[in-house]
Amino acid sequence: MGEAAPGRLRARGALASCPTWLPFAVAFVVFALDQISKWVIKTRLSTWDTVHVIPGFFNIVHAENRGVAFGFLAASSGAVRGIVLVGVAAAVLVYVTVLLWTGRTRENTLLTMALALVLGGAMGNLYDRLARGTVTDFIEVYAGDHYFPAFNVADSAISIGGALLVLDMLRSRGPKHGLEADDVSQAHLNR
Repeated sequence: MGEAAPGRLRARGALASCPTWLPFAVAFVVFALDQISKWVIKTRLSTWDTVHVIPGFFNIVHAENRGVAFGFLAASSGAVRGIVLVGVAAAVLVYVTVLLWTGRTRENTLLTMALALVLGGAMGNLYDRLARGTVTDFIEVYAGDHYFPAFNVADSAISIGGALLVLDMLRSRGPKHGLEADDVSQAHLNR
């Protein structure tokens, strides 16, 4: 692999010199916040209790989700659901861990942080599924009669990480021929 063009590190981030453990620290913080928030909900609210925080928009609830994010697959049979959910989550964890550990993403801050968020969120929900068979959800957003399925910190981290992955893919479709936006701007200034 050749040396990055000047300006490429500025445009992509400065994680090239950061330690390998940094994205794992981010993932651990997400995991810890997820587990602490779920513990607070489970110890303070009975299942299906609701606290109206912003009436007509935002509630704190205590829901136990047997499916994946936002209740998907909750109605599937227990054995199939368990195998699919644990298997997919474990495969994602292994793949993302290998990507981060080998440093393949280190020159791209956005990609590295996106994967760290996905890793932390996946660890949080997989831990719940293995330890209890369900995932505790507690954030409920709605408008009138339209409710978004309840979710948690792990789901939020996975969703934000996924959005950052899409943003990174869109960014990578930018300037062609190995030139980044900073390189093009610098070339115009040097004329």
